[in-house]
Amino acid sequence: MSKITLTPGLAKEYRQLYKSSKTKAKHFDETDMIVSEILEDRERYEAVSARTGVPWYLVAAIHNLESGRDFTRHLHNGDPLIARTVHVPAGRPAKGKPPFLWEESAIDALKLRRLDKVKEWTLSRLLYELEGYNGWGYRLYHPFVLSPYLWAGSQHYASGKYLYDGRWSDRAVSRQIGGALLIRRMEERGEIELQETTEEPIFLYSNTCEPYAKALQEFLNSFEGITLRVDGWPGEKTSNAVQELFGFYLKGDPRQYRSHPAMPLR
Repeated sequence: MSKITLTPGLAKEYRQLYKSSKTKAKHFDETDMIVSEILEDRERYEAVSARTGVPWYLVAAIHNLESGRDFTRHLHNGDPLIARTVHVPAGRPAKGKPPFLWEESAIDALKLRRLDKVKEWTLSRLLYELEGYNGWGYRLYHPFVLSPYLWAGSQHYASGKYLYDGRWSDRAVSRQIGGALLIRRMEERGEIELQETTEEPIFLYSNTCEPYAKALQEFLNSFEGITLRVDGWPGEKTSNAVQELFGFYLKGDPRQYRSHPAMPLR
């Protein structure tokens, strides 16, 4: 059982990291090449998705990270399909006889982690399960390093990685492209649309400094007649500007409950 649970705070962290992530320019070509090759095999990933409910693009990202998109290897850990897995998790799939089809092994890997039981694949849940697939060692024992399994190739990751199970190096650098960046690139290219409908809104009214607020204030200042101090505090003045432009206050502004949507307060 995971030692890490998807709390509202962790969900917010995932969303902020994803929204702010930028692939380093030197990795643009490699990232696009990987995504293009993933799209060529989309039908195979979709077939596994149809049997498990796991988004096909998550399956594809894991496949790239575990075995470089090699369909002769287990999705569990990259071991060859000619035998059951040897590395953790060992002895998989437990049923059937080798050599295994990639699809049947992939389904076993996802069900072993109970990913087929996930009811709603929001953005934060997607990133939580992606990180958990690789293990929680970074978050538990090296929290100063964001998992390269998600963020390698972006400004969120510089160095530090497990060379193998239990062996850590501060100076080692992951050469892979993180799974979150691959998913983001698929979204940028219009190949997927991520689900965020039940998640906490990105822009909230707050009396404290929020990571997203400066970008929001800079955006609002681009409109004629609006002048805000860019201080990262999305309070009454920022909410007033949102209301002036869009007809509603920031979520959490107490005034939103005292006004009718058709007749916003001025």
